[in-house]
Amino acid sequence: MDDVDAVQAQIARNMLTSGDWTTARLDGVPYLEKAPLIYWAIAISYAIFGIHDWSARIPIALSAVALAALTAYFAAWAFGRRAALYAGLCVGTCIGLFLFTRILIPDVMLTATITLAMLAFLRVMDEEEPQPRAWAAILAASFGVGLLLKSLVSVVFPAGAAIVYLAVTHQLLSARTWKRLHPVSGALIALVIAAPWHILATLRNPPYFAFTIHSGPGQYHGFLWFYFMNEQVLRFLNLRYPRDYNTVPRFYFWAFHLAWLFPWSVYFPAVLKLSFRPVDRAGRTRLLALCWALFVLVFFSFSTTQEYYSMPIYPALALLLGSAMATESAWVKWGTRALALIAAAAAVACFALIYMVRHVPTPGDISNALSQHPGAYTLALGHMLDLTLDSFAYLRLPLAMAGIAFLAGAVGMILLRGQQRVAFAICVMMVLFFHAARVAMVTFDPFLSSRPLADVILRSPQGRLIMGDQYYTYSSIFFYTGQDALLLNGRYFNLEYGSNAPGAANVFIDDANFKQLWDQPSRYYAIADHAQMPHFKELLGGGELNIMATSGGKLLLTNHPLAYSRFETQPVFGR
Repeated sequence: MDDVDAVQAQIARNMLTSGDWTTARLDGVPYLEKAPLIYWAIAISYAIFGIHDWSARIPIALSAVALAALTAYFAAWAFGRRAALYAGLCVGTCIGLFLFTRILIPDVMLTATITLAMLAFLRVMDEEEPQPRAWAAILAASFGVGLLLKSLVSVVFPAGAAIVYLAVTHQLLSARTWKRLHPVSGALIALVIAAPWHILATLRNPPYFAFTIHSGPGQYHGFLWFYFMNEQVLRFLNLRYPRDYNTVPRFYFWAFHLAWLFPWSVYFPAVLKLSFRPVDRAGRTRLLALCWALFVLVFFSFSTTQEYYSMPIYPALALLLGSAMATESAWVKWGTRALALIAAAAAVACFALIYMVRHVPTPGDISNALSQHPGAYTLALGHMLDLTLDSFAYLRLPLAMAGIAFLAGAVGMILLRGQQRVAFAICVMMVLFFHAARVAMVTFDPFLSSRPLADVILRSPQGRLIMGDQYYTYSSIFFYTGQDALLLNGRYFNLEYGSNAPGAANVFIDDANFKQLWDQPSRYYAIADHAQMPHFKELLGGGELNIMATSGGKLLLTNHPLAYSRFETQPVFGR
């Protein structure tokens, strides 16, 4: 997909093909804001399976499976096998994990390292643990790996949760606590894992030090300053430049977890009946899970947030939900009844939508029926606001599949007896629903991705590409064509800082440059939005402007007609 999905995949590709595994680059411009481990994992997948969109997703898919297995192992150690089953299923089939692993972001990997750190911490502190030193080393190693995934939050979250837990249990100032944790040797282990890349990236992207907290247009202070000061400190304070992000209102950030943990979130009331007293392993685990979840939520209540930022608390909530479900209390039974009603209502809604759009035509692709809310697109779910009633006509098949899934789940929850059988019915419902969602995403492909236009470019005569906006807008073009491009009026947001680095590729052009290039005998292709056409017509005057293809509201243009080719260009105007 366009935006961050194709960006991550292309960075990994550039690392593999260039041999530079230290500095991420896009279109020849240093991209210094993110840690490298996700790029390395994708690049290794490319090396094994080839460079494909599906091979780019293998590390994320494996990480999701590993997270569910790790959560189940954690719950088995703390609560027993039945709770382990429920906790693992909760993480593996919740809406949030499915939704936020559709894009290539490292958060599921980060969540796995934090979960491992929390497990290791409790194992270190457990008096009955036969190998506390080994678990202390695992704790430190998880910090080191996390630093290569998402920098400081990978340490701040588990360390902060552990400190709160130790304070609540009156162990924070105990010499025995720190003796068991081995902080000095642990710090060395974390540094051995994480420091080499940070040092090498700093040396390759000078200046090494910049004593300022100011960030602005045209300024370049090297890797170290941008990566730590701009991306960590100033982002937390909402002072980062460029400000290419938005934030979720605090209430919704907290409340959305009812959706992210759905369908298992219906069992949250049963969690309130659990004991959090740290008198046994189960109580200590519940207390740590509570500290873990609250610390992350409170942390982001004082910072800028995106919907997926709280993914690291999913395992903590799953541990609590799994523990509650294993009790099979009256609250659990009421939760199942509520979920059956929700599933039945969702099934009715799906079939009602199908009926309401039964006569609605579906010309072209789904972009023809969507509204536009550009101001919301910096949020992960911003495009949900674009849905209209007519757009559901393009989604008849996935709506039917989702309706069947919810209906099957509702029937299963009503007829089956025993929490394990109910959990099986819930899982079947969610697997079918996720398949419906996948089919829906195929329908959205022309809108979310520029792949159809990239396919046309690959079958066309050779020419230079020009993107009519910043890199992220049409980023899948770069991935699917394997070509670099010029960026028209696109020197802002993510590539702005790196564009000021010494040796950065000069790929940014303005309107005057574009007109000069477009009038040359050489062939150029331009990717633009429909809304840009009046500007192009005014800019080029009587120059050639030929439409080669349209997809998802985007246009592929060329400056010379394609005579005697398989494509019939549509001249907007020309000489």
